[in-house]
Amino acid sequence: MTFLVTGATGTVGRLIVAELLAAGRPVRALTRNPASAALPDGVEVVAGDLARPDSLAGVFDGVEAAHLINFAGDDYTPLPDGAGLVKLAAEAGVRRITVLGGRAEGELEQALAASGIEWTLLEPVEFMSNTLRWWAQTVKTEGVIKEPFGERLSALVHERDIAAVAATILVEGGHDGETCTITGPEAITLREKVAILGAAIGREIGFVELTVDEARAKWRADGMGEETIEFLVHALGNTPEAGYTVVPTVKEITGRDARGFAQWAAENADAFRA
Repeated sequence: MTFLVTGATGTVGRLIVAELLAAGRPVRALTRNPASAALPDGVEVVAGDLARPDSLAGVFDGVEAAHLINFAGDDYTPLPDGAGLVKLAAEAGVRRITVLGGRAEGELEQALAASGIEWTLLEPVEFMSNTLRWWAQTVKTEGVIKEPFGERLSALVHERDIAAVAATILVEGGHDGETCTITGPEAITLREKVAILGAAIGREIGFVELTVDEARAKWRADGMGEETIEFLVHALGNTPEAGYTVVPTVKEITGRDARGFAQWAAENADAFRA
């Protein structure tokens, strides 16, 4: 039976594909743009869009377990027809589903709860990979990070550990109806994160702690909209307890210790070097 991975060209999706292949499982990867997917040989790449259930005819056929995301497109908008998506999966006989939560629970989760399909919601905290998007260019060109909330704690998680948890549940099951929070092995401050990254690349990275108003001005100059700016101020200044509380999910589900930020920084150091 086939394992379906949606969002297969995303940061986590690609790694779930790799985990399933390493486990010897046949993989079908769903993407909006198969021609540019660049997935490994042996993966069945199919075209489709979770935001358009009418584009998914046959996608679930022969699928034993599927990994879904609960948002559509690059702007993280909610799926317009989560119930229709679940209906297609149920009619095809899909037995098990994992859902990567990128936004608040909605119609997709409600439909899964009523479907009889075994399903698990994955809720990782801050991705370590976000460091590439936010910091790589600045570290290379300026050698300094300017952000507010220097003492903010985060139990940030390696994207490979998210993928490992998803793949293990898809193959082995046993977590029906659970919400699995996924963290790294430690909670570190923003200042500590900068220092760890500096050690990995072999040079000190400066850190300037901005006031909230200075951060607003910086983000505005970077082209961010006001809604996004206020979201960041709230999210970074009021990190929920779950965001900095270490939990043993990775170890309990995969049998392996979670990877720390120092390991991630060493693996990605070249991206921050001039």
